[in-house]
Amino acid sequence: MEKVILLTGGTSGIGLHTANALAAKGCRVYELSRSDACADGAVHIRTDVTDDRQVERAVQEIMNREGRIDVVINNAGYGISGAVEYTDTEEAERQFDVNFFGMVRVNRAVLPILHKQGCGRIINMSSVAAPIAIPFQTYYSASKAAIRAYSMALQSEVRPYGIEVCCIMPGDIATGFTAARKKNPAGDDAYGGRISRSVAVMEHDEQAGIPAEKAGAFVAKKALQKRVPIVCTLGGKYKVFVFLTRLLPNRLLVWLVGKLYA
Repeated sequence: MEKVILLTGGTSGIGLHTANALAAKGCRVYELSRSDACADGAVHIRTDVTDDRQVERAVQEIMNREGRIDVVINNAGYGISGAVEYTDTEEAERQFDVNFFGMVRVNRAVLPILHKQGCGRIINMSSVAAPIAIPFQTYYSASKAAIRAYSMALQSEVRPYGIEVCCIMPGDIATGFTAARKKNPAGDDAYGGRISRSVAVMEHDEQAGIPAEKAGAFVAKKALQKRVPIVCTLGGKYKVFVFLTRLLPNRLLVWLVGKLYA
């Protein structure tokens, strides 16, 4: 039986290549985003994940067409950068509304369906920036850390009902995410140019990172394989970095990350 996939943020980057990979494997992919663009072989439903009603309508449309949902991939998100001191609270709230609460809205709409089915899989896209918080990308790191904690707690809640939760933490990926980042340079003089230097290092690493096609293939594999870990890291060297966070004292970890980025 073909798997029915709900994917958010599938018009570019990891999401686009995930949608393409799943469609190539014969899955029925429904892509939810505000964009009018769509991956080949996917059905696009225009949806703003920050709007409860739009999310609920999109999920109902998929159910009307298919009668079930097998896999949910919460990929929608964006990044902001800047010093905490100079970041408006409204901008920080917007970051969480898309990255974290967008995922929450989709899962809340889908979980009753998966619960009734007695099976299903939810994949939430976090980041290596969750365990390795990046200076001057504090709110992005915090939103991804929230996704990781949420995923682990959610798995405890829904495991008895045949529902699996997997949190994927990508490292640096070469996508349009870099150019789309909303950068706030305010206070760079006060911080001795450290804001701009930190963001420049991050952008260089991203553009030299894992190809988006490879990242999409990884996510598609996790969507379809028999069993998945609750948390997994995308990228060999990033697995090493994440492992080291468990061994290093927090003070040393913060110092190392600060030396690298800030």
